[in-house]
Amino acid sequence: MKNVLLLTDFSNNAWNAIFAALKMHEHTACNFYLLNTYEPSFVNIFGAKSKERLGVIYDSLAKNSSIELDKILHYLDINHTNKNHVFQKCSVSNDVVNAVKDICKEKDIDLIVMGTKGATGAKEIFMGSNTVELIKMINSCPILAVPNTHDFKGLHKILFPTEFTKPYTKYELNPLIELATTWNSEILISLIAQEFMLSKDQIYNKEELIKRLGKIEYSIHKVEMQLSVADSISRFAKESRADLIVLIKYEHTFIEKLSREAVVKKVGFHAQIPLLVLPHEQDKIASDTK
Repeated sequence: MKNVLLLTDFSNNAWNAIFAALKMHEHTACNFYLLNTYEPSFVNIFGAKSKERLGVIYDSLAKNSSIELDKILHYLDINHTNKNHVFQKCSVSNDVVNAVKDICKEKDIDLIVMGTKGATGAKEIFMGSNTVELIKMINSCPILAVPNTHDFKGLHKILFPTEFTKPYTKYELNPLIELATTWNSEILISLIAQEFMLSKDQIYNKEELIKRLGKIEYSIHKVEMQLSVADSISRFAKESRADLIVLIKYEHTFIEKLSREAVVKKVGFHAQIPLLVLPHEQDKIASDTK
């Protein structure tokens, strides 16, 4: 079975991401782990004499976390009838990144899912600080970020922006191929660039990518970069009516720039569809050896 970690802070954003994950995996047998983390940001302001008070606060947070997770489980038990899906709760006193790292190792997680803030008014922010931090720090498995405004209807078209500068391993592409196969999706391979002349290495990598896709339907698109790579991806996603954007987190490429909080906030990754970030195989190996 596939092990999926669902992050929740009990907000509408989190609920929307949970629903999207359940729909996306409706044909897949899954263990879903519902994770809520709690840690008071004001812990350090208490002195040694306040340990008893601090203990009361932690007990209250722990109790509330467990109760709210039970409410989610109760709702899903009544309203979610997919027999392929099993749910467990994880209530953890820790920061989000370290809690996710620990559970990914303990439960052998295949996918992390979390909700994000969609673009609202002047604040065109796709990814919040927690999402950005997880993308930067988690190298062990894919991360799916679901905008709070997104209503999942299926995966008819999957947008895969690439520069063809790196070879594609079987491990890196597995989540993409799995989703495209399950949903009979078309993969829109998009080259985001100002010039479209490919080097020998890029041509080779392109051909290898096509081989790895096998019988999956695909098309190749040249997307001219204008304001930024992020803006170009978002614009093409809207024009092509894509249902999901998939990026591999290579070092020294545009995804690294996208995962910097300042760039995400100022430049904006404005697409109103989910973003799936796949780990680079070498990063995964390095992460597993730590």
